[in-house]
Amino acid sequence: MKKKVRHIYAAGNTARGYKTFYDSVLEGLERVYILTGTVEGITSPLIESIGNQMARKTNEVEWIHSPFVNGQFDGVIFPRYKVAIMDGSYPRIWRPASPGVTEIQVNLQAMVDADQLVDNKDRIAAWYEEIFSKSEEAYQAFGEALRIHDEWEAPYIESLNREEANRVTEEVIGLFFGEQQLEKEAKVRRMYLGAATPEGPVDHIMKLTDQLEKRYFIKGRPGSGKSTMLKKLVKEAQTRGFDVEVYHCGLDPHSLDMVIVPEKSLAIFDSTAPHEYFPSKDTDEVIDMYARAITPGTDEKYEVELLDIKVRYTQKIKEATANLVAAKELRDQLNNTYREAVDQQRLRAVSQALVSRLTKMV
Repeated sequence: MKKKVRHIYAAGNTARGYKTFYDSVLEGLERVYILTGTVEGITSPLIESIGNQMARKTNEVEWIHSPFVNGQFDGVIFPRYKVAIMDGSYPRIWRPASPGVTEIQVNLQAMVDADQLVDNKDRIAAWYEEIFSKSEEAYQAFGEALRIHDEWEAPYIESLNREEANRVTEEVIGLFFGEQQLEKEAKVRRMYLGAATPEGPVDHIMKLTDQLEKRYFIKGRPGSGKSTMLKKLVKEAQTRGFDVEVYHCGLDPHSLDMVIVPEKSLAIFDSTAPHEYFPSKDTDEVIDMYARAITPGTDEKYEVELLDIKVRYTQKIKEATANLVAAKELRDQLNNTYREAVDQQRLRAVSQALVSRLTKMV
């Protein structure tokens, strides 16, 4: 049986602070193991180890990437068995489980030699304080970038032919669903298209859509109706009973960047910077909202103003990213301190115990 491996973001460093879609991503699971305890730097390797071992036993694995450190993981889901292993450490906030979900707390504190940490307690406290401070500075800069982005949208919104934009949306809805109506309640799953990370914006669009039968690449400008179209498409999918995956913008969680309808094997996504891609398969199509719905000559008419906006926006994004880098460097020091204090043998025992439990489910 073909392996199905997916890579997603369920949390993000956004213009509205640290925001997650954990509730939606984990909906429908029956068991969630939450790794708790103040154990920086230990959780991601443990999640990765368990995920890799289980990947040899099940054909479906979904990796939840960390927005804080590139290459690290906040969780791993085994959809076929409705179970997940999740990082429950700072700043992730867990709500009480939904009815029917068994949450199992796995406290890793016992894996750490507390005596070793005592010698570094003042530095650890300072690192936490600085990580929080740098993260808040990043969120503030992202917030300012979003306000500048609103300025960027303004001339295009003013030049938008709404009737034509609605016509494009109706065409897309027709392409996706035709006259089909399913007699069931639609399931909506929300996550992020990508994330603002210390290495800049990262996404997994191509991996998520590569095996789908059809992909629509939306081109355009800020304010040309891309997110609005996607929101209407999601609403239509729900009305018609189709399950839908909704991918929110990593900068502004209120905005949408991609929609996938698994039952139709279709994807449509905002394919402009910072996640600009171009068709690579014969079945790929481009939807150009600037050409279809914006008054010709708008770019030229506002060229000077738009250049100033773009420069200011780019500067704020760089400022925010620099703060994420500073937070990561502090987090690295914190992680190294905890890793040096961990009892690797006991940690391996926990890993094997969890794999053993999961294997029984398999």
